[in-house]
Amino acid sequence: MVEIKTDTALEAMREAGRVVAHALAAARAAAAVGVRLRELDEAARTVLSEAGASSPFLGYQPSFAPIPFPAVLCVSVNDAVSHGIPGDYRLRDGDLVSVDCGAELDGWTGDAAISFIVGTPRPADLELIAATQQALDAGIAAATVDHRIGDISHAISTVARKAACGMPSDFGGHGIGRQMHEDPHVPNHGRPGRGFPLRHGLALAIEPMLMAGGHNDYLTDPDGWTLRTIDGSQAAHFEHTIAITESGPRILTLP
Repeated sequence: MVEIKTDTALEAMREAGRVVAHALAAARAAAAVGVRLRELDEAARTVLSEAGASSPFLGYQPSFAPIPFPAVLCVSVNDAVSHGIPGDYRLRDGDLVSVDCGAELDGWTGDAAISFIVGTPRPADLELIAATQQALDAGIAAATVDHRIGDISHAISTVARKAACGMPSDFGGHGIGRQMHEDPHVPNHGRPGRGFPLRHGLALAIEPMLMAGGHNDYLTDPDGWTLRTIDGSQAAHFEHTIAITESGPRILTLP
């Protein structure tokens, strides 16, 4: 069932989204050579706590997961595409880090992700990050009331194909609101003019995940959560929660 949000609900989601943005900023500020991934998670936990928000990630256990997720952030490094569990790994110079965060505030949810380099960047990694950001931007630009879900998917996949990147075939964006994952699913591959029609008040999390090796297949770590590229190539992930409005897409997960 797809819930169309009222303007009042979207304002509440904007506040949850603001918390997400601040938590991601805190995690990025904490990231440096030698820092453990769990320290990024601790920085985000502090932001959530001070805002009076809770984490929709912590304790989340979908059908594919053998254990509940144990953190408030997904932190995925280098060939990890998404769902990385932040543990004792210490960041190294040149690591490509993707951080995904959610927040629930006053019954409404926000979800966003960023990718960045710690220390000295490699040109190929900067190109991958730029392409992933461009894919997100293209998906958001297509999220207008005269379009359908497939138009978002097609915009994302067009950028990925141009960059010769792959994307996990069965992971993508989603509806969002009272819960982190709601209908409709927002694939990162699709055909224009197909799928659920976009209406004022529809809230979506749009999240391209690009893999530099060009494959759409992936591996899952023994932890049952972390997704990795099949060839060891680098991956990047960007996400925003947006609202479809009569005046165009509105990003809800900005500071």
